[in-house]
Amino acid sequence: MTLREILHAHIPTLTPESTVRDAVDKMDIYQFPALVVVDENLQPKAVITEGDLARAVVQRGHLSQLGTELVWPYASKDPVTMPAEREVSDALHEMLSRGLTILPVTDEDRLAGVVLRVDLMQAILMDAAEPFADPAHGTS
Repeated sequence: MTLREILHAHIPTLTPESTVRDAVDKMDIYQFPALVVVDENLQPKAVITEGDLARAVVQRGHLSQLGTELVWPYASKDPVTMPAEREVSDALHEMLSRGLTILPVTDEDRLAGVVLRVDLMQAILMDAAEPFADPAHGTS
């Protein structure tokens, strides 16, 4: 099973000009724990997580002071990405080994969607639960 089969294709994104308020609003509305910052060509340039925003609040003291600031300084630049044809199990291993919350999935270097760790775990468990159905081996 590939990432293309399970990715969230219709996702909110941010631009380098987006504010912290933009990020918080989209995370809340779409219930995503992280968002991808893309350029004008939809190439992933950074990822901002709830954790990144929480650390910024701790540093600054008040969220209200951050609302109008650009999200870019708080985002992790040059995010790990994977092509849409990559296997789900490879992606899960990569996310777990790097401690990633969200994985931007690309198609020809453009953002095609994202996957979360739970998406990958669910896909692997569902795939493992399906009965083996191969007519050549006499099962169906």
